[in-house]
Amino acid sequence: MAPKLDKAAAKEAAKQRRQASRERRKQIFEAFKMQRREDRGLIPWMVGALLVVAGAIFGLGFIWGLQWVFLPVGIAFGLLAAVVIFGRRVQRNVYRKADGQPGAAGWALENLRGRWRVTNAVAGTAHLDAVHRVIGRPGIILVGEGAPHRVRSLLGQEKKRIARVVGDTPIYDLIVGNDEKQVPLSKLQTHLAKLPRNITVAQMDVLETRLAALASKGVPLPKGPMPQGSKMRSMQRTVRRR
Repeated sequence: MAPKLDKAAAKEAAKQRRQASRERRKQIFEAFKMQRREDRGLIPWMVGALLVVAGAIFGLGFIWGLQWVFLPVGIAFGLLAAVVIFGRRVQRNVYRKADGQPGAAGWALENLRGRWRVTNAVAGTAHLDAVHRVIGRPGIILVGEGAPHRVRSLLGQEKKRIARVVGDTPIYDLIVGNDEKQVPLSKLQTHLAKLPRNITVAQMDVLETRLAALASKGVPLPKGPMPQGSKMRSMQRTVRRR
């Protein structure tokens, strides 16, 4: 009886994998169609990347008399370059649409890669200004979004509030925006990644436990920075996985 159950389970698992693969391909195709409508340079850039990379590898093979051996490798790397360009242009388009909308910084933080602990809207106002808290290897980063004159006050209050329980852990603060001394939304992830590593993962766990005890003073924010935010985020993650 057990072998039959195992066989049925394996068959069902394979079916689910095929279904998931079809869904991913469908999402990528939908993302491609959407991006192509809004980005006239998409196809030329992708084709150009394919031809340049494949041609360069083919040329290297020609030097050694192995051009026909190198050609399939060149095509494979060319296709990879085209996919990378597609993913980056989709990401840039998503950030462009999200820029300046309430909740955009929180949405971007939710898509951070790596060991980051994000808590959205730990402080906020009725005007949808907000401060988000990030725990990472640099320490604690407070990310504000909204009107700068209100956000600075929120950042100062939150910084004092958490300083009492985090000891000498470094606390960084920044405001997302396009003005001087602000961090553009599209560069937020890169900015955080460049911060120095000051604490260990174990220390991050301790900080997360301590800060979880603090009562949240945040206000509800939109789940995404745009009506179709969740759909675009899903497509973006799908492209990144490819």
